[in-house]
Amino acid sequence: MTKHPVKERKSKGPRATVLLDLDAWIDSSLYEAGFKLREFWENVTIFSRRFRVSGWRRAFFEVASEGFTFAAAGSVVMLALAMPAFEETEKDWRSQGDYAVTFLDRYGNEIGQRGIIQRDSVPVDEIPDHVIKAVLATEDRRFFEHFGIDFVGLARALAENMRANSVVQGGSTITQQLAKNLFLTNERSMERKVKEAFLSVWLEMNLTKKEILQLYLDRAYMGGGTFGITAAADFYFNKGIKEVNLAEAAMLAGLFKAPGNYAPHINLPAARGRANVVLSNLVESGFMTEGQVLSARLHPATSVDRGGKDSPDYFLDWAFEEVKRIAPRRSTHSLVARTTIDLNLQKAAEEAVDFMLKQHGQAYRVTEGAVVLLENNGAVRAIVGGRDYARSQFNRATRALRQTGSSFKPYVYTAAMENGFTPDSVISDAPITWNGWSPKNYSRGFSGRMTLTSALVRSINTVPVRLARDHLTTKPIKEIAEAMGVESEISSHKTMVLGTSGMTVMDQATGYFTLANGGFAGRRHGITQLLSRSGDIVYDFERDAPPPRRVVSEPAVAAMNSILVQVPEAGTGRRAALDGIRSAGKTGTTQAYRDAWYVGYTGNYTAAVWLGNDDFTPTRDMTGGTLPAMVWQRMMTYAHQNIELRPIPGIENPFVTPKKQAPAVAAAGQAPDGPESRSLERPAILSAKTTRLLEDMSDQFRDARKLEVPPRSETLSSL
Repeated sequence: MTKHPVKERKSKGPRATVLLDLDAWIDSSLYEAGFKLREFWENVTIFSRRFRVSGWRRAFFEVASEGFTFAAAGSVVMLALAMPAFEETEKDWRSQGDYAVTFLDRYGNEIGQRGIIQRDSVPVDEIPDHVIKAVLATEDRRFFEHFGIDFVGLARALAENMRANSVVQGGSTITQQLAKNLFLTNERSMERKVKEAFLSVWLEMNLTKKEILQLYLDRAYMGGGTFGITAAADFYFNKGIKEVNLAEAAMLAGLFKAPGNYAPHINLPAARGRANVVLSNLVESGFMTEGQVLSARLHPATSVDRGGKDSPDYFLDWAFEEVKRIAPRRSTHSLVARTTIDLNLQKAAEEAVDFMLKQHGQAYRVTEGAVVLLENNGAVRAIVGGRDYARSQFNRATRALRQTGSSFKPYVYTAAMENGFTPDSVISDAPITWNGWSPKNYSRGFSGRMTLTSALVRSINTVPVRLARDHLTTKPIKEIAEAMGVESEISSHKTMVLGTSGMTVMDQATGYFTLANGGFAGRRHGITQLLSRSGDIVYDFERDAPPPRRVVSEPAVAAMNSILVQVPEAGTGRRAALDGIRSAGKTGTTQAYRDAWYVGYTGNYTAAVWLGNDDFTPTRDMTGGTLPAMVWQRMMTYAHQNIELRPIPGIENPFVTPKKQAPAVAAAGQAPDGPESRSLERPAILSAKTTRLLEDMSDQFRDARKLEVPPRSETLSSL
């Protein structure tokens, strides 16, 4: 029996009524809300009409409104730029580790000190009044009046610079300079100035004026390898800061902005001229009268004769961090460190960088360079962190992360050798696309199938990309690079194959050193011993350092070295070829020619060279096979004079025959007796062969039978 449709609809009546009521309530609520909203907006509009302006007033308010908008947007951008800098404030930035270290070179000669305890900090209240006034009059006259940024002083400096049509005054406050010294680098960029401004205000909010001044006086670089005004007084005048007179105080105060230009042990006339400017500042600021400074003008200060000796400051900065890393926790913090630096090799490395940049820097539009030189026992013999430590204490050799370009390829090929490939394995040099990325060769052409040896020697880009995409992935490449000693963070992105990750010069030298050392890692070191002031050994590298570990197999090392020795002989690194000495290496050039590298080694030494600009501006077509290779060649030619040559692991002969060497010299575009081929001469040292010959002769003389000389009378009678 079927149900009647009418009755069925009636049975659903109550439910339908509820839905209709709900629908009606929603409609009415929305209508009322819309009505009230329109009513509210109408009231707001009517109220706003009271503030409507016209004519010139409207133009003013329009401009002001846009100004507020741009100011708000600019504040957000500036804050975003400053946020990374504030991360540094979370660290223990007040402490210098409380270490006082005196450093010795590999032969036991003192080369410098680091650490605030070494030259005990003197409280501001105990520093003579004329010293404080000389600093404030020159660096920040309104120090006790501003909040970190002195707009009045900035306007005054701007006016003076415009009047002189050159930069004669700076507008940075002491707080801003301290912020740069504590947290930032000397990079000249808008981003750095924004960070400096925010950090200056942060310092003013978290420290007293006296604390800021104390930190500034203790941490500023004062030339001659000294940090802090107390250490500078001792270094330049053999006096404590409490004993310096006004003339000496003026000379010290003149060092804060440009210690390289006004260091009295290097350029005494310039230091005295700068001190005279400081004395004039004391009078202009009202801190002293002309009569009070007259005696200091008439009797200028004279510094202690230091013989113009330069300190290896970039090495010392790195070595100081190494001391803090390896020193036993419970040991004394006043230490003597025996280091691995060889001052002759250090000077040769500095000279090679400076010579090439002076000769060719303008042509290639490059201004900076960095070098790390290791002996193949792991000892760091030289570090060049920049052209002038006095102008910039930023260590480009150990802290700057720069893209490596093709100099990263040996890590890719090493991973391939560990995964069954050989130098004779054939891979296609052809167009390739990897998830939308289509790398090209430097020549923009392709050569078809080729061996891995040919691909690396010619620095082909598509072959390592094909190896990574089709056979390896990026994971084993990253792992082998880290195992070989690279401490910088290497990206796992596919482009890392061609060296897009940033690495330090120290990382590059350490990584290649593993191949020069037969595949063993963990031997790089800059400290051989740490001793207490009483002479107790608290750390010994041979005793306390972890043993070396094999990270690259012997066959893989031999395979890689058999390829890399061909790069300076017939590949992209021919300007790095050494006269008669076999070497291995690889060039590297990054996009837009921003960075250029040459990293290479012999059986004796490994060295990494980087050239570029601090602001990342492109060079003028500089590749790793040009200036960096020439720096490497000049430095290593000096390093290999009068030493016994060792073979590269897997390469029997450490010498190169003249036939193989001739094309290398021709490729460098140099005549055999041209200026680039003439290097420094190492101090006269007998060769190993001559030394052995003389030792043998000495042994023979010592062991020879003593001659019996007849008495004088018998000799005369026989005549």
